[in-house]
Amino acid sequence: MSTARSSQPDLRITPDAEPLAPLRPASAPAQTATPEELASAIQAIPAEQRYLNREVQWLRFNKRVLEMAQDERNPLLERVKFLAIFHNNLDEYFMKRVGGLKRQVAASVMRRSPDGLTPGEQLDAIRRIVVDLIAQGAECYEHDLVPSLAREGVQIIPIENATDEERARLEAWFRKSVFPVLTPLAVDPGHRFPFISNLSISIGVMVSSPDRADESLFARVKVPNSIPRMVRTDEPGAPFVPPTADRPLRLVLLTDVIRTNLDDLFPGMTIQQVMPFRVTRNADIEHDAEDADDLIDTIESEMKLRRFARAVRLELNAKPEPSFLEFLSEGLALHPGDIYERGGPMDYSALFQIASLAIPHLRFPSWTPVVPTRLADEDADIFSVIRRGDVLVHHPYDSFGASTERFIKAAARDKDTLAIKQTIYRTSADSPFVPELARAAENGKAVACLVEVRARFDEMNNVERAKELEKHGVHVAYGVMGLKTHTKISLIVRREADAPGGLRCYAHVGTGNYNSRTAELYTDLGLLTCDPEITEDVIDLFNYLTGRSRKRDYKRLLVAPNTMRKRFIEMIDRETEIARAGGRGVIKAKMNQLEDAQIIDKLYEASCAGVKIDLIVRGFGCLRAGVPGMSENITLVSSMGRFLEHSRIFHFGAGKDDPTEGEWYIGSADWMYRNLDYRVEAITPVLDPVARRKLHDIVEADLSDHRDLWQMQPDGSFVQRRPPADADPMSAAAMGSFAYLMHKTAQDSVKG
Repeated sequence: MSTARSSQPDLRITPDAEPLAPLRPASAPAQTATPEELASAIQAIPAEQRYLNREVQWLRFNKRVLEMAQDERNPLLERVKFLAIFHNNLDEYFMKRVGGLKRQVAASVMRRSPDGLTPGEQLDAIRRIVVDLIAQGAECYEHDLVPSLAREGVQIIPIENATDEERARLEAWFRKSVFPVLTPLAVDPGHRFPFISNLSISIGVMVSSPDRADESLFARVKVPNSIPRMVRTDEPGAPFVPPTADRPLRLVLLTDVIRTNLDDLFPGMTIQQVMPFRVTRNADIEHDAEDADDLIDTIESEMKLRRFARAVRLELNAKPEPSFLEFLSEGLALHPGDIYERGGPMDYSALFQIASLAIPHLRFPSWTPVVPTRLADEDADIFSVIRRGDVLVHHPYDSFGASTERFIKAAARDKDTLAIKQTIYRTSADSPFVPELARAAENGKAVACLVEVRARFDEMNNVERAKELEKHGVHVAYGVMGLKTHTKISLIVRREADAPGGLRCYAHVGTGNYNSRTAELYTDLGLLTCDPEITEDVIDLFNYLTGRSRKRDYKRLLVAPNTMRKRFIEMIDRETEIARAGGRGVIKAKMNQLEDAQIIDKLYEASCAGVKIDLIVRGFGCLRAGVPGMSENITLVSSMGRFLEHSRIFHFGAGKDDPTEGEWYIGSADWMYRNLDYRVEAITPVLDPVARRKLHDIVEADLSDHRDLWQMQPDGSFVQRRPPADADPMSAAAMGSFAYLMHKTAQDSVKG
């Protein structure tokens, strides 16, 4: 692969690069410059200085996840969980992003990223960062978390440190519960190199026979997925239980148990070398379908093929034997740059089981979502509550079950409901929505569900849900040709005598999936409304999704790919014009990712005009904040803590002094090219003054946070904020936004 071009400044290839010298356009525009002059000045800055590399910024995001595991202020079991999340994130990153880049390299694609790197150069940069990150992860595991757990009675030990009694018990369990499941696969002229499935752990073994000691033979032993990756020494195979003062929880790796019993698998042979390893395969699969039926067939076929996709990464323990490594590399068709040596276990997912141990003082304080005050009466008709005014809910602070689930359940069982429509992108296996939609259809209601079967890694789950819904009479659609449906909307049509025409519509527009489990782990927003202009737009959007509608204009909703990009740019330009005229230009936006080059350039223009811009971007952001002459009025921060930030909020001040005025929006889209141009997304205005105040408070809590917030530096690296010495201990600055919003939600609930 080629290396980064030496003629460019190295902005991208280490997580903590030295800050760059200030960048300025050839002639920095004055605040009163015309729109054309602003745009020209920004375009004069080289692209590689305007944009940060997406892949590197994602890795910087995952570095922040790792820092949560390293942060001793966090409870120990939460730190264990963050380390497991860090490694899971890397797995998905290699399957999706690295797999896609490698496919481009194989096809000799030389198209450069917005910051000027070819696919090969990006792979080089990725490797340099990942090598450092996995070393930090192993250091955290081996020299921090494992000793800290041991002090709390959770002992992860090498099997060599087990007592004779423990080893005898483990060996007996191995013979009974593991040995029958194992299938050693030899490689020789009569046995080709075995297929090694994605993310499976294998133990590579070099053996020789006594009569041919100079001839080494390779065999692969797959570690069963059905057996936990860590095993109790007192009761092997039993679930983990919290330790007690006189009975620690002692654990060994399953790979160690198998490794020390390999003689049972190769009787009469001499074991020369043993090396656990793990393979990651490409999951970057493109879908191409002509209609819904073909799409289902295509999804099912491609999911079967995914497991046979090309390998993109080989992980081994440090310092593998060269001949062993060469044998695996050739068998998997991998290059040296695809091989990662690391410490720690081959699969960190076992840490989730440890993190779930019921040891309260080692975990975040428990949190029960609060029932919103307006929905506190369980017997009240939820539709009458919504008629009295919009309801904005913020999960997991506000109860998902008492709001969104209740909304759909009430509609499904309500005799006056005529129709229910809903989109499903990702939902939980035990989703209450699927059975309620099925119940409604069986009871004669018109039920339509848009199921996005191309939601990556949930494809087969969604195919099964679609088939289940169809069996119960639900009309299932699969979206618009060439677009992934990512919007989170529901529509209820009810017969109401006092409504115009005898019908009234209710809508839910959200930022997150209809998933009861992630609603307890992710921060998301949902608006329940019967505003006719919004519900009419939702009706039109469903017709676009399920039928042949060509509608492109909407009264209230911002809909991608039709109107959203245009409207966002218009609102950014309006703030720019307000600032140019000496007014108060303000933009505040919260999202998962920020990547779209056109939006970024427009934000730069606004910054140069004097617009104050605050961006809260949980994941990767490709905009460079705080660069004089380009983005000195832009602050970009990232929030990381006990919940995964998933909500999208957009505020444009419109020259108003009151921050709750202007325009406020929530919805499903990030400022990414794919969201704005290649997905169906919906963003709704929030018009209710109380709801706007709530959005303002959420954004301000995030921006005030000095506990769980990282701030971008001009070079694209991030520095974690620390609470000021004089910070009010009950403020977001000291508590962090997560704890502060939990505290505030609980207080508001008591006040009523």
